[in-house]
Formats: sequence, C-alpha cells, structure tokens
Amino acid sequence: MAKKEETPEPAEKPEGDTPAEQDVSAEKPENETPAEQNVGAEQPVSTNKDESVQTSQVSEEISKDARMWSMICHLAGLAGFIMPAAGNIVAPLIIWQIKKGDYPFVDEQGKEAVNFQISISIYFIVSVFLCCICIGAFLVAAVIIIFFVFLLIAAVKANNGYHYRYPLSIRFIK
Repeated sequence: MAKKEETPEPAEKPEGDTPAEQDVSAEKPENETPAEQNVGAEQPVSTNKDESVQTSQVSEEISKDARMWSMICHLAGLAGFIMPAAGNIVAPLIIWQIKKGDYPFVDEQGKEAVNFQISISIYFIVSVFLCCICIGAFLVAAVIIIFFVFLLIAAVKANNGYHYRYPLSIRFIK
C-alpha cells in the first residue's frame, strides 16, 4: 500500500499548486543549493508584465515622430564615415538644432548624441596619439567598438521611447 500512496503524490504535484508543492519545497532545500532555490524565486511572470506595461506607457507618451527624429539624431553619428573628422559631430548637431524646438525628447536625446560624439572624437584622438606607445592600436579598436555598440543601443532605445544616456559620455552640453 505504500507504493500506491507514493504514486498519487507525483500525480498530485502537477495538478495542485498549493499543498503538494509546498510539501515538496519544504523537502528540497536540504538537497538543493541556494542558487537553485533563487532561480525558481526569480521567475514570476508579473515583473515581465510590469516591464511591458512601462514600455508601452513610455512609448505612448512620446510621439512617433519624436522617437524617429531622436533615433536619426543618434544614427547621424555614422556620418563621420562619409565626412571624416567632423561629420560625426556636425550631423547630429544639425538635426538636434533643427528639431529641438518641435520635440522635447529630441532636444534631450540630441544633446546626448552630440555629447557622445564629441567624447568619442576626443577618445579617438588620444588613442591615435598613444599609438607611439604601442597601446594606442588596442585603444583605437576599443573606441571603434564602443562607438558602434553604444550608438546602436542608443538608436534602438530612442526609437522605443526610452531616455537613454551614454555611459562614457562627457556632458559638454547640458
């Protein structure tokens, strides 16, 4: 009869969420590590729903045109490949100056884009000068990678309506 009692318990675990799982969770902490216990605790679906609600609220507050222009302002930094030495600063600056009066979101993100492009230009110039010490080549590669990664992240975040701030940017324009 003990076998019959053990057989219904596993059948009850998937069906009943409250009593069967509470008994199992009381037995498992002895065998499981704390990391395994935390994994189960970090999976509530409600936090993901809250994040999606916040995302939709942010996107609805900022107009589609403002999000598009702020994304273009960030992506305008790629103009440095068309017009070297100043294109990465001039293009976002022009877009920001034209559209900052129309949309406050573009004003904020335009400042961020221009500040980042000025900062990246400074980092690039310093790393080129450090090429004579042999660490400049690695720094040039790092600056280029950081440029592309943060630029694309900022463009996507701005298009989604988030107020993005570049992590390595010096705030020249406030």
